[in-house]
Amino acid sequence: MALLILGVLMWSLAHLAKRLFPGFRRAMKGAERPMVTALVLLSLVLMFVGWRGSDPVFYLWTPNAALKGINNLLMIFAVYLFAVSGMKLWLSGKIRHPQLTGVKTWALAHLLVNPTLPGIILFGGLLAWAVLEVILINKQSKPAMPHPQVNIGKEIGGIVGTLVLYGVIAWIHIWFGYNPFGA
Repeated sequence: MALLILGVLMWSLAHLAKRLFPGFRRAMKGAERPMVTALVLLSLVLMFVGWRGSDPVFYLWTPNAALKGINNLLMIFAVYLFAVSGMKLWLSGKIRHPQLTGVKTWALAHLLVNPTLPGIILFGGLLAWAVLEVILINKQSKPAMPHPQVNIGKEIGGIVGTLVLYGVIAWIHIWFGYNPFGA
């Protein structure tokens, strides 16, 4: 469990550092990027190893088929929000932080079906990080201008890409023994 906590804290600090310590970032003039990248990659490894090595200590509630269904719908939306962010789809002009909104949606979806201490540490910790990140960004910067209208072909491409990527993510979960559809 310590590795899981360390991974979440390391991820959060690596991402929040530029907002919490802007003087350090300016002084480094871009030299901090490899260090931040290394911290993020190490945090992902720690979270993965910590998650796989932790036992569900207790359940706050019992996950059921309805919660799995809600989780899957939220996950499709979370993946779509990442597409919105990367492809600058129509919704990107409506949501100020589509990628961080995707992370928050992802974390909430996973909390629904992982109501254990490790689940709360991992998904609750990353949800708290994403909320704090949005608050800090909003305090430090002005809203971006809305994006121009996007053609329907690009929107359809974003939706198709979302469904394909969601399928790949579901397959990886099944491969690791976490079936998002079954019992």
